[in-house]
Amino acid sequence: MKVPGTVSPFLPLCQRLLPTRLAGVSVALLKATALEFAILAGHLLLYPSGITAERRVAPALPSPDGSPDGSPDGAPDDQAAARLPMPDRPPVVLLHGFIDNRSVFLLLRRNLAQHGRRHVESLNYSPLTCDIRTAAELLGRHIEEICERTGHDRVDIVGHSLGGLIARYYAQCLGGDTHIRTLVTLGTPHAGTRVAPLMNAHPIVRQMRPGSTVIEELTRPAPGCRTRFVSFWSDLDHLMDPLESACVEHPDLLAQNVRVSGVGHLALPVHPAVATGIRQALDTEEPATARPATRRGGLTVA
Repeated sequence: MKVPGTVSPFLPLCQRLLPTRLAGVSVALLKATALEFAILAGHLLLYPSGITAERRVAPALPSPDGSPDGSPDGAPDDQAAARLPMPDRPPVVLLHGFIDNRSVFLLLRRNLAQHGRRHVESLNYSPLTCDIRTAAELLGRHIEEICERTGHDRVDIVGHSLGGLIARYYAQCLGGDTHIRTLVTLGTPHAGTRVAPLMNAHPIVRQMRPGSTVIEELTRPAPGCRTRFVSFWSDLDHLMDPLESACVEHPDLLAQNVRVSGVGHLALPVHPAVATGIRQALDTEEPATARPATRRGGLTVA
């Protein structure tokens, strides 16, 4: 029987043997970890479906009777809904993370289409990509092609992890702000991350480290950058070290950082509550004047 007022002799032992994070494990962390494993399992099943590049289809024009696909009832099918641009909304481009492909955005893409985004495209870049700068240049060519094909001057981008860093480099360092209206990043290491040091053999992982030449370039002045940045960062993101490295901190950029509580790195492009936050970010009107990065707002999903 435990005597009131005494401390269990096993507690100090547990605190010494377990890392600080595990010693203070919470229900939220357990739920987030279980969700991460479930998402990983599901994504592994879907991964083969996203290996090939997405088929590009020119936007269809409205029919004389006003229906988007010419059907009598005016109800577009799923394919038409995915390719028809809204006159007042730019196309949305989805860019995946490291060693991933477009299949990670299956649910987000469907969510955006169901809420009025008629032109959503997912881009793949090669898993053999070894340089963020080269990937950013290629992204620029894709975006120019999308703008020409759809008749829009600018696009919105949602980038997960490395995808957000590639898009930011294009917008900030390669003049891509002329084509990117809003860039939403999900768990992107804007200031670099120290996680998984054993992966330093891969050059693009080294570019995502704090103090790399790419990260240093992103800290340089960027006066007049017209892209608006919205960064979603999670307090349970196991791939961000430190966690705040997923925030955009730059005096010249128009940026907002949104803290997400209750989900991990893999859940950010999948969770419906995060999808709602992404839609709100994309639907927000551009401010008339630039302001420094802020950490306003938060999103709790668990």
